[in-house]
Amino acid sequence: MYVCNCNGIREREVRAAVAAGASRPSEIFKACDSAPQCARCVCEMREILEEQRQSLRYAAE
Repeated sequence: MYVCNCNGIREREVRAAVAAGASRPSEIFKACDSAPQCARCVCEMREILEEQRQSLRYAAE
């Protein structure tokens, strides 16, 4: 599934960037060699980042 249609960034690429240490949408764009254009995808990127934080928090318990 595409997260960013403007840059053709797929969900798996976002998740890979997060797994590699990205903690903000700007870092995800950088990891994907892209730049935000319309920024509609930023909310979905933030959701994926929060999902990752939650899973790490539960894993630590």
